[in-house]
Amino acid sequence: MLRYKADRRTIGFVATYFALVALPFAVDLPWWAAVPLVVALCLLSFFCAVATHNTVHTPVFKKRSLNRLFQVALSLTYGHPVSMFVPGHNLSHHKYLQTPKDRMRTDKLRFRWNLLNQLFFMFVIGGAIFKDNAEYVAVMKAKRSPWYRQFLLEMTVYVAFLVGTLALSIWMDGFPWRFLVFVVLPHQYAAWGIMGVNFVQHDGCDVGHPYNHSRNFTSKVENWFTFNNGYHGIHHEHPALHWSLAPEAHAKEYAPHIDPRLDQPSILLYAFRMYVWPGKRVRYDGTPVVLGPVVPDEPWVQTAVKQGGGDAELAGDGEYGAAA
Repeated sequence: MLRYKADRRTIGFVATYFALVALPFAVDLPWWAAVPLVVALCLLSFFCAVATHNTVHTPVFKKRSLNRLFQVALSLTYGHPVSMFVPGHNLSHHKYLQTPKDRMRTDKLRFRWNLLNQLFFMFVIGGAIFKDNAEYVAVMKAKRSPWYRQFLLEMTVYVAFLVGTLALSIWMDGFPWRFLVFVVLPHQYAAWGIMGVNFVQHDGCDVGHPYNHSRNFTSKVENWFTFNNGYHGIHHEHPALHWSLAPEAHAKEYAPHIDPRLDQPSILLYAFRMYVWPGKRVRYDGTPVVLGPVVPDEPWVQTAVKQGGGDAELAGDGEYGAAA
């Protein structure tokens, strides 16, 4: 059923999310239980967002129908239709890394206090991504694309999930605080986290270098929870590589060539140095990040559609992201 046994962990995380998100709608929780539950749901929703990222590169199941159903389930954990991950990530970020066609390029953030660059990354890049997504949906709808049908299914089920949990929350309390705290907040945290991680993975790297274009985080504990998302350089080189194979591929193909300063032992420790103390925005070699003039975004949607982008990334249709 599964293409890789390692995705038992993926299924386990998704199942745990659904079990925990159902809990506050089944019983009344005291505050000392509600607070850690919210924290757990925020983290689980983010981990499921990472699983979403993996899914739009490599299908989890052998059967196409199961992959499409799994995308629907993931949409409820992440708080966004999984298919919508494809335009901004597979077709913009991967193909046009740190160029004007990459809506997630880090030079859009120009706060002097580096912590603000990380905190506001999603809000700065979000408008351009939303605009591209709307254009992409319209084009794929006009084409009667399989991608559009899958997106529509995910969106319909997700909206029904929101309406259902909202109505249940109001019925239980007269005010939708359970819906806002246990559903909306974790979903927003997941979106902020999965977009914001692009900043820490690419800012201050060398986009033109064959190996030094991405920052890696090698902590075994962090990578266990994030499905080896820390091995980001090898992911850009081989987007369709299953996440369970990333550490070995990184050790063989990247570690011998990458600047060792781009192999960080922990994303948490790195974030403390970059955003708290000393909190300076520097390149991987320790020199200050020098930003060039502001460059406007360049269009990419029409080109991607002409090249078949989107349908090729539909779950179950083979390995995704063949273009890095």
